[in-house]
Amino acid sequence: MNHAAPLYDLKPWVQQYGRDVDANPPVPRFQHLAELVRDAAARFAAQTAFTTCMPNGMHGSLSYAQVDRHSDAFAVYLRNVLGLAQGARVAVQTPNCSAYPVVAFGIMKAGCVLVNTNPLYTPAEMEHQFRDSGAEALVIVDLFADKLAQILHSTQIRKVVVCEVSQFFSPVPRAVIRAVQRFWNKSLPSIPFEHIRLDWALAEGAVALQRDRVDVPAYTTGLNHDSLAALQYTGGTTGVSKGAMLTHGNLLANVDQAFAMGKSHIDEGKEVVLTALPLYHIFAFTFNLLCFFAAGSRNILVPSPRPIGNLQRAFENYPITWVSGVNTLFNALMNEEWFAAFPPKHLKAAVAGGAALQHAVAERWQKVTGTRIAEGYGLTESSPVVSFNPIAGVQKPDSIGIPVPGTNVRLVDDAGNPVPSGQPGELIVNGPQVMQGYWNKPEETAKTVRDGWLYTGDVAVMDKDGYFKIVDRKKDMILVSGFNVYPNEVEDAIAKMDAVLEVAVIGVPDGKSGEAVRAYVVPQEDGLTEDAVRAHCKTYLTDYKIPKTVEFRKELPKTPIGKILRKDLKAEYRQKTAA
Repeated sequence: MNHAAPLYDLKPWVQQYGRDVDANPPVPRFQHLAELVRDAAARFAAQTAFTTCMPNGMHGSLSYAQVDRHSDAFAVYLRNVLGLAQGARVAVQTPNCSAYPVVAFGIMKAGCVLVNTNPLYTPAEMEHQFRDSGAEALVIVDLFADKLAQILHSTQIRKVVVCEVSQFFSPVPRAVIRAVQRFWNKSLPSIPFEHIRLDWALAEGAVALQRDRVDVPAYTTGLNHDSLAALQYTGGTTGVSKGAMLTHGNLLANVDQAFAMGKSHIDEGKEVVLTALPLYHIFAFTFNLLCFFAAGSRNILVPSPRPIGNLQRAFENYPITWVSGVNTLFNALMNEEWFAAFPPKHLKAAVAGGAALQHAVAERWQKVTGTRIAEGYGLTESSPVVSFNPIAGVQKPDSIGIPVPGTNVRLVDDAGNPVPSGQPGELIVNGPQVMQGYWNKPEETAKTVRDGWLYTGDVAVMDKDGYFKIVDRKKDMILVSGFNVYPNEVEDAIAKMDAVLEVAVIGVPDGKSGEAVRAYVVPQEDGLTEDAVRAHCKTYLTDYKIPKTVEFRKELPKTPIGKILRKDLKAEYRQKTAA
């Protein structure tokens, strides 16, 4: 053994797996995702798989057997009725509702490729993604279908299937919800183009299934771990939306890897997971949808977690055992009186990802709920999980945990050379969950995946036990008089103030120091001042890290999953100063 090698090459994290985590990469159980769906549906046929929970308490549920039957019908609709070929791209643009797993699993069973699309996208964003992916069919929620009219003609989409948030509800609550949408809040637009309702598509598929005696599993003949399963679009470091090519093998491996890290707290067939993060986002797609379906869990789907009070009925009406979220979601929940007064009594674990978990939020969560938030780390390009704090093992504050089994991690400098142990470097990843590349973008792929290693653009450090800590994004680092300042560190310090609800930190040009630290703060209460924030920071930060300016806001720009958008704050600052 070469003892001069950097510590991460010696994989000290393997010693942290303990008895609950197998250090060897999981042996693949399935050839493709359709096999995973069928296996779970057979084992848990009579159990409830999905419940869509509306803010008013109305709900609709599907059993595992119903999901299996409906997704079979949708697969037949795609292949036999529409005539799509294996590998054809099918876009899905819906919020969290029971229609989503039915059509997503149907696409998998058809041997087609799922293109997850944010339902809040603008027409221009929709056009780019549909044209780039070459999607031939689209499933879109009726609430936003009007946006499609102006761009549909410029895409390759030849069939549009329209679904409802209240799909699969019983007739009375479904009619009530539709009436409210149509007449009360007038949120149902007219749809001025040819389309078919999901009910009818499933009916056509079911008829064709019987009439043509279709062998649905035959649709996936020839698929293997290298076959493309999904195009998951990401802005990446350039801001240009790119489709990460995720294979069946990528996603199956990541399901097994995530399950390996959390199985000590998962009782198959008994868990109830709250899904507030959108299923079209890779975190919820792999973790909430695929992992917990494979485990026979009941998935409580919340179409929109905003305002945060929309989650109240879900927590009150169902024995939630698992919840996934981002820092802002956990923070917002604890500022709700109903949650703080009556925290979920069945909760076993909470998992954070998508953005840095602030130490103050993690501490407060444990006090309020009696459970810890296990922070993990991942990227769209890695399906997404790279590392995780072991649920049953040592969890270190401010850490993204240890690499999941079968994953190699290194820290390198700008030239790609390993940095000395204990020093920050760009985190690069190698493992079965790493994407094939970006769809139709070989140059972008070459920049991001080199010799099998995924270059994440995140700067990290590793301790002697193999636990990693993300310092920040390389592009977000602030250079103050030659010193590196990482926004995460400053944000974490400011978040410790009781008077602060949310905070974001960026670097702005400065004539004396090159760049200066600027903080944007959403106060918890009136009366908070810039001087108070700066005085507080002096307790935790050296002088050059203390914000030079502090601006107070009522809210901060966020992604649909609640990740604060520093890039939007930077763009706004540039625009203001230019003016």
